Amino acid sequence: MTKTYSLEIPSQNTPLGGGSADDMPIDFKALIGTVYRRFWIIVTGFLVTLFAVAYITFTQTPIYKANSILQLDTNKENVIDLGSVLGGLAASTATIDTEVRVMGSKSLLTKVATKLKLSEDPEFNWTLREHKPGLIEMAKGQIGAWTGHPPKKTVPYANLSAAEREAAILESVTRTLINKVHISRIGTTYLIQVDVTSQSPETAARIADAVADQYRVQQLDSKLEATRRATAWLSERVAGLRDEVEAKEKRVEEFRAETGLLSAQGATLTEQQIAYNTTQKSQLQAQLNRARSRYDNMKRQIDSGVGIDAIAEVLDSPVISGLKAQRAQILRRVAELETTLGPSHPELIGARNEAADIERQIESEVSRIAANLENEVKAAQDQINSINSNIGQSTAQLRGNNINLVRLRELERDAETSRVLYEEFISRSKETREQDDLVQADANILSTATVPDQPSSPRKLLNLIIGALLGGIIGGGLALLAEIFDMKISSADDIERKLGVNSIGSVPLIRSTSLLPFSQINPADFLVDNPLSAFAESIRYLRAAIAFSDLDSETKTVAITSSLPDEGKTSLTLSLGRMSAMSGSRTLVIDGDFRRRQLTDAAGMSPEIGFIEHLFGAGQLSDAICKDSRSMLDILPLSKAGHVPHDVFGTRAFDDLLARLRSMYDLILIDTGPLLLMSEARVVAGKTDKTILVIRWRRSLRSAVRQSLTLLKTFNADLLGITLNMVDLSQRRHHKDPGAAYKAYSKYYSMETKRSIFGWSKTPKASGMTAAPNPMSAQVKPGKSAVKSGTSSEVSTH
Repeated sequence: MTKTYSLEIPSQNTPLGGGSADDMPIDFKALIGTVYRRFWIIVTGFLVTLFAVAYITFTQTPIYKANSILQLDTNKENVIDLGSVLGGLAASTATIDTEVRVMGSKSLLTKVATKLKLSEDPEFNWTLREHKPGLIEMAKGQIGAWTGHPPKKTVPYANLSAAEREAAILESVTRTLINKVHISRIGTTYLIQVDVTSQSPETAARIADAVADQYRVQQLDSKLEATRRATAWLSERVAGLRDEVEAKEKRVEEFRAETGLLSAQGATLTEQQIAYNTTQKSQLQAQLNRARSRYDNMKRQIDSGVGIDAIAEVLDSPVISGLKAQRAQILRRVAELETTLGPSHPELIGARNEAADIERQIESEVSRIAANLENEVKAAQDQINSINSNIGQSTAQLRGNNINLVRLRELERDAETSRVLYEEFISRSKETREQDDLVQADANILSTATVPDQPSSPRKLLNLIIGALLGGIIGGGLALLAEIFDMKISSADDIERKLGVNSIGSVPLIRSTSLLPFSQINPADFLVDNPLSAFAESIRYLRAAIAFSDLDSETKTVAITSSLPDEGKTSLTLSLGRMSAMSGSRTLVIDGDFRRRQLTDAAGMSPEIGFIEHLFGAGQLSDAICKDSRSMLDILPLSKAGHVPHDVFGTRAFDDLLARLRSMYDLILIDTGPLLLMSEARVVAGKTDKTILVIRWRRSLRSAVRQSLTLLKTFNADLLGITLNMVDLSQRRHHKDPGAAYKAYSKYYSMETKRSIFGWSKTPKASGMTAAPNPMSAQVKPGKSAVKSGTSSEVSTH
């Protein structure tokens, strides 16, 4: 077995300011310690990642990028109103984003691929590339060659017809082109940028310009096609509307004629007739009123006997005026004759008769005037009655006309609607016929693509920077994983923080600097030869921890155990016993590992009577106890032929022996077997004053130690603490305790080193000892196992 030993001096790591390290939000010291411990993992992850990125970067085919810029025209200036046929782009984000999608659409890029004949370019048509078999194909080919069935070469699209093969190749080329074309909007502007990547700078520029141009062509084609469709549809619609308008207007006139709703100057004939009759009636009514008034007035005067001279109609009559003149003349004649002639004179009588005849004529004329007035009243009344009759007939006819007029207006509105629609379509048709000369694309090529002179990918410097950052992240992640899954114990801080148990010191790893590859030295012998070495100081510290473990009662019996074999507890027990004996204490070491008896072998003893024989009455205690040849230490060894019963430490004989030994010695150390493998170790731990659990630096697992602590607690063992054994101080990356930096303490440690193999030795100087170098910087030289106790024979001579 190969054994190693190490020393770790416990120290208090208190941050400045009096606070504890746990109060700090980030333990930078622990972080730096992690980086220091996992330095090579971080470096390995960093270098592997960096080299991988560098390899990919410098072996990657250069990629060139070209771009062209289009400006969307949202302000269309048309000489005629074509908004309902072809409108410009709306100034909205959704519209611009839609145009970006259209430019990158499969249909547009398919036209670009066809126009540029990209099917003839191996970069886009994979069937034209030289096929380089991969590792799997090469392996299959090699296996086929060995078995006599080489793989057949396959021809792409061999099972398709010529047209289907061409379509499949074009589909593949288009997919490749889609991956190489990126359309994006520049900020919040109306500018669209077309980026194209290719292995050829000329191809990249050519495709960028072709995509921009094809977008404009597609816009023009779309608008012209829309114009042609609109023109054809409008022409057809205008012809239909023309016939419809003619038919509806004809129906209006026919209905007007059928219903007599003929009109002139905006009114129907019936309405005009009613208006005329109403006017005539008004005039006749005025005349009737005047005639009736004259007639009534005349009749009243005649009836009242006032005389006809007061009658206006009589006064206005020229006949009556003439008759009155004649009557006046005759009356003057009668008056003259009466003065000259007698009453019976014929001439007087003739004159009187002539006057009477004139009176009769006047009365007759008055009667005639009165009759004329009466006739005039009757005639006016008859005319009014006739007009009223005509008005009544016209009104009745108007009611029927109004009913028919509702239908007529409906027909007129229908005809008017068709007429307006017909006129609008005629106007639109004229505008659309002029569209071919006015159609323009909604985008202008603002900047054409230039042939790039430098590749855009790979960007070597940037890739190396990214590789370095990624390498650092991966290295740090690996280090973090290593810390997370590291279940080994590296320091006293791990013991106290992760196990919750006191640490009572660390024992350094003793490394050999001998030129022989398998040089051997016993750690207990090294202790005797170098009493002022760091190893001896760690054992001395452990002895002090035992001595001052309990100030109320003396600690005499100590069980030293470990969780598993090969953790160095046997060599540590022997070294601790020698140190106690060399310090003047009466010390006894008992070899309690019945199966391996390593302590007995390490002490170089082969007794006939040992611990087991004496315990069961085969010999005296003085015969069983042996004296150590290198110190004043007493050892109760195990004989090789001794019978080992199943229960030794649980017997009454052991209890009596232990009581007897307590009166004889100041310190009794019992080297037990591993706790997890042997039940005897648990029993011994429960019967001794104190128990020390030895764990091996970066070898013992926390789970095994926790299980051991549980067993000790179950058997009521009084645990003094845990000793960290075989701490390799040369591996500073895994040694966490800051107090183990022995450069400051090396002046206190000195030793004497003998090289008996080569016949020379390094003798002490005037002080009697040589100054010891830093034990933490000793080099590792593995050697054979000098003992079977689980302690390492890797020794460092200082």
